[in-house]
Amino acid sequence: MEWIERLNKAIDYIEEHMGEKIDYDQVAKVACCSTYHFQRMFAYMANVSLSEYIRRRRMSLAAVDLQSGDEKVVDVALKYGYTSPTSFNRAFQSVHGIAPSLVKEEGVSLRAYPPISFKIIIKGADKMNYRIEKKEAFRIVGIAEPLHKEIDKNFEIVPQMWQKAAMDGTIPKLVSIMEGEPVGVLGVSVCNDFEEWKYFIAVASAKETVDQALEEYVVSPFTWAIFSGEGQCPQAIQELEQRIVTEWLPTSGYEYDNGPDIEVYLNPEPQNAKFEVWIPVRKKK
Repeated sequence: MEWIERLNKAIDYIEEHMGEKIDYDQVAKVACCSTYHFQRMFAYMANVSLSEYIRRRRMSLAAVDLQSGDEKVVDVALKYGYTSPTSFNRAFQSVHGIAPSLVKEEGVSLRAYPPISFKIIIKGADKMNYRIEKKEAFRIVGIAEPLHKEIDKNFEIVPQMWQKAAMDGTIPKLVSIMEGEPVGVLGVSVCNDFEEWKYFIAVASAKETVDQALEEYVVSPFTWAIFSGEGQCPQAIQELEQRIVTEWLPTSGYEYDNGPDIEVYLNPEPQNAKFEVWIPVRKKK
């Protein structure tokens, strides 16, 4: 399948450039999708972040080099992009559990992480409720924080934003100006190839606001695949997003478009939340 072939070509690109600084934007181009969506697809399908996968692969190759050759630790560190011996030692120990200087000792135990290869596995025993809708542009208003290009670095930023917004009165303030669709409190990841990456906690609203703490953003017209779910958050919504990528997307006839991902929270109960996940899609060519 073309979609899986593109992912495997991206893995080939990573392997060919393992001794260089790997450009995530270029990897995503090989996979024919945005940098953000490639990282999300990779993490959900491989059960490891892209940055962690690359680190494991580099340390696997470094262990082979140190065990089988006469290269010095500092030279191997430089070969895999580590200008600091300390950072290389730390990365090596985090993967193998020993210092790189000890790899030639008899009986030492090392870990190997072979290259990943993607393939289709038929799943789908559980139903997924979704609809496809075209939407015109709409304006959102809320609080925003910049995001890192390596998306696993954002796992602290976003939860902290939600926690703070729940405690300082931001959520009720946003609800009071909510107007139009989507109806609900929104988590919006604006991570396309043309703008600064940001995460919004926001609502759809046409109302003008003079609150300097709030930012506005206009979501462009897109076709959306909209999935509904319920359960305890954030686990339930993360599980749904993983199923979208690993089960629905490969056989849907659609692919990611270069727009934001939107989580729509329909009620304020995290223990029994009702929500929707909106992903921008386009028909595969």
